[in-house]
Amino acid sequence: MVQKRAPTGAALFFDKKIISITEKKEMYNYIVIEGCIGAGKTTLAQMLAHDMNAELVLERFADNPFLPKFYKDPLHYAFPVEMTFLTDRYQQLKQLLSQRDMFKDLVIGDYFIDKCSIFSKNNLPPDEYNLFLTVYNIISSYLPKPDLLVYLYNNAEQLLKNIANRGRSYEQDITADYLNDIQDHYLTYLRQHPSIPMLIVDTRNLDFVKNPDDYTRIKALLSEEYPTGITTISF
Repeated sequence: MVQKRAPTGAALFFDKKIISITEKKEMYNYIVIEGCIGAGKTTLAQMLAHDMNAELVLERFADNPFLPKFYKDPLHYAFPVEMTFLTDRYQQLKQLLSQRDMFKDLVIGDYFIDKCSIFSKNNLPPDEYNLFLTVYNIISSYLPKPDLLVYLYNNAEQLLKNIANRGRSYEQDITADYLNDIQDHYLTYLRQHPSIPMLIVDTRNLDFVKNPDDYTRIKALLSEEYPTGITTISF
């Protein structure tokens, strides 16, 4: 039995909708797994794409030369890091549209283009954010929106543990305050842009990597139809 309730903290303002999990069928062509830094979105996207024979689209953060510099000196490197992410994500998603695998109807990604707006609003001063937003609005208008977005909600303490465990050196100075700010911006953005079905899945009591039952529960969510806007889910 799945119990649905809003996560504590920043997500409490979301309207709750009760959705039953019944028939298992694929009804989406483009699913995005999102979440704060350390939420496990890439790992889950890889697991789902493998099991569902889907085309996998992963964020190429390692190709951004400004990212390590940003974590050391965010004041000077925030704008180039955000612009680099924006242009790379645009190129990747544009290529996806023109070179789809005919034998794979489903696409699963670990980011959506709107995260450019979310991170830039948190990281940039107002004048640079306004400039960035002008470019972002032009670029994003040419890219597809997912049919379903799944946001993995977790608290900052667990996110920091996950970040430490994966061992990227440039991430080790990330603070709980920064993660909370990013997550607040995510949740506020999702609430203010209810253009597609969006699930906020409370993963605080889940370990979908080590516990197959937890993974199965999340995978089963992708077989249900949801209304436009936010549906909050916890187990």
